[in-house]
Amino acid sequence: MSILKKALTTAALASVLLAGAAQAETKRIAIVVKALGIGFFDAAAKGAEEAAKELGDVEIIYTGPTDTTAEGQIEVINSLIAQKVDAIAISANDTDALVPALQKAMERGITVISWDSGVAKDGRLMHLNPSSSPLIGNTIIKLAADHLPEGGEVAVLSATSTSTNQNVWIEEMTKVLPNYPNITVVGTVYGDDLADKSYREAQGLMQTYPNLKAIIAPTSVGIVAAAQAVTDAGKVGQINVTGLGLPSEMAGHVKSGASQSFAIWNPIDLGYAATMIAYNLNTGKATAEPGAEIPMGRMGTAKLDENGEAAMADPFTYDASNIDQFSSIF
Repeated sequence: MSILKKALTTAALASVLLAGAAQAETKRIAIVVKALGIGFFDAAAKGAEEAAKELGDVEIIYTGPTDTTAEGQIEVINSLIAQKVDAIAISANDTDALVPALQKAMERGITVISWDSGVAKDGRLMHLNPSSSPLIGNTIIKLAADHLPEGGEVAVLSATSTSTNQNVWIEEMTKVLPNYPNITVVGTVYGDDLADKSYREAQGLMQTYPNLKAIIAPTSVGIVAAAQAVTDAGKVGQINVTGLGLPSEMAGHVKSGASQSFAIWNPIDLGYAATMIAYNLNTGKATAEPGAEIPMGRMGTAKLDENGEAAMADPFTYDASNIDQFSSIF
């Protein structure tokens, strides 16, 4: 073999080895959602892809069960363990039920964080709340109270009875109820983040409480279903639907008057931030310990408290003045 051919062969081999090494170094981060087909999580996936593109050496695996059950997520987690992903960032359907599967993942060297809806401490390194839970709790009751100057009866339409974030927000809302003395919360029902069940539960609330003035749905599925139920019942202007929702899904209901206002953080930002955190923990660029500040790219830093939790940003209120601007985004 000539010296030139040998040099070319060596160079080609080196190129292949380098390419293989680069491919091997790509981090596979699984974004596990409560269920596929929910607009909020689809938007979060866009943010995850944005972070992956910015980082350059990340592959996003967007996955989740077909329904909002812990059993479905456990199957997904076990599959990801078998695939030997580098990190799992999960929005949990159950605080405790996922812990054994996620512990197994961490034992296999997989970085595990929760975001949006949390996992118990033993099942993750840290949890990213979309906002401060006390602030969210105050926001959802204030959104109802702001349009009830004389007070009145309100009810809550939540997701599942085991949904971590929903329960915490409702608890925080209850704590600040004394600040709204004319508001009475008459009941809480669960639509399981299913559109049809949430619709039926909203109908049930209107039938059970004829003097109902507002439905608070701290879930993007429930708020749309409740607004549609109020519209179909001919009670627009009598019952105000508020809570947490997506501008793209709520625009029509704001314009019809079924919803005076609602709030949400940006799910694109949330998916982006969760991906950045998972990456920085997996690569050793940050550690998950109380007081630690973990970089979140353009979202700044996440500062962990003693429970290993951090908040991303404050919720933002959407109404007729800004709904068009944001509904085209997410």
